[in-house]
Amino acid sequence: MRPNNRASTALRPISIDTHWIRNASGSALIRMGHTTVLCTCMIEQSVPPFLVGTGKGWLTAEYGMLPASTHSRKPRDRGAKVDGRTIEIQRLIGRSLRTAVNLDKLGERTIWIDCDVLEADGGTRTASINGAFVALVLALQRQPEGFPPISDLIIDSVAAVSVGILNQEILLDLEYVEDKEAEVDMNIVMTGSGKFVEVQGSGEEATFDRTQLNQLIEIGTLGTRQITELQQKVLQKSS
Repeated sequence: MRPNNRASTALRPISIDTHWIRNASGSALIRMGHTTVLCTCMIEQSVPPFLVGTGKGWLTAEYGMLPASTHSRKPRDRGAKVDGRTIEIQRLIGRSLRTAVNLDKLGERTIWIDCDVLEADGGTRTASINGAFVALVLALQRQPEGFPPISDLIIDSVAAVSVGILNQEILLDLEYVEDKEAEVDMNIVMTGSGKFVEVQGSGEEATFDRTQLNQLIEIGTLGTRQITELQQKVLQKSS
């Protein structure tokens, strides 16, 4: 039996609270179970050197975990000392959010997404993507006159969820006690229109067959659809 008697195909309780940071153009505090991430979005009137003169914009992301977000204190990343997991996750967040934005219409501006984990209980990267999309839309909605309209910029939504196999059972949205013991761990990122952005999956000293892979993708698809519906409800209420 899963913690809190949760069904194998059930998401953890999810909430997204908006407008948490006054200085950010868009912000959202997302909770997925006990995992809590503060996501902010800010926009700069410049682009990286490789885009100067192209008329095209950019979106990038940074991710970090507060020292008390885990049971034992996690040292802060400082300067060039950034661990490989952090780099991997922030690249994933950036790739995922770029699929939602028409960067050709953005102009030479950079969208900065920052995801800070306040409490980690599994699925911090997927929670970050889910909250960051809400923060992104809120930021684009609040731009001054003359900024490209949001209808030209947002081309789709994006949502993410974890799936896995534990004791030969397919599970949706793993929390930490499940994730650390799972035989197979996978993260699925999808657009609201049903296209895959990324599928990250591996066996942890185990293998999985085609039938199990199909089941993992199917349950993950159902999970991202539910998250997409919540994102849209939150945005409608916050607009």
